Amino acid sequence: MANPPAPRRSPDKSGLADSGESMYKQLNVKEKPVNLEKRIRKYWQKNNIAQKSESIREDSPKYIFYEGPPTANGLPGIHHVISRTLKDVVCRYKTMRGFQVKRKAGWDTHGLPVEIRFQYKKTN
Repeated sequence: MANPPAPRRSPDKSGLADSGESMYKQLNVKEKPVNLEKRIRKYWQKNNIAQKSESIREDSPKYIFYEGPPTANGLPGIHHVISRTLKDVVCRYKTMRGFQVKRKAGWDTHGLPVEIRFQYKKTN
């Protein structure tokens, strides 16, 4: 497998990394976390950050992560949260290493427990 290219500079090409200035804003520790999250989400949506994370790596090696269904055979539980978090960490890591990682969650089996139960009742 080929080594990925070095991570690219941000799309705005601000050059902050070379100027000695911090690319991070000071965090207001008094701000409520819910408000911080809303502000960040609004920024990501306004600037189309999720799409840009893929498009700026268009010519980079692809990393494909086949993710299975979160609840294919039972009720949701904390183990689903843990596995989802681990899957997200892997994809984020590969993105930071320069790979193009397209996110597409799960397979269409979210309703499988209901379908199985319905089929069982129908045949018995």
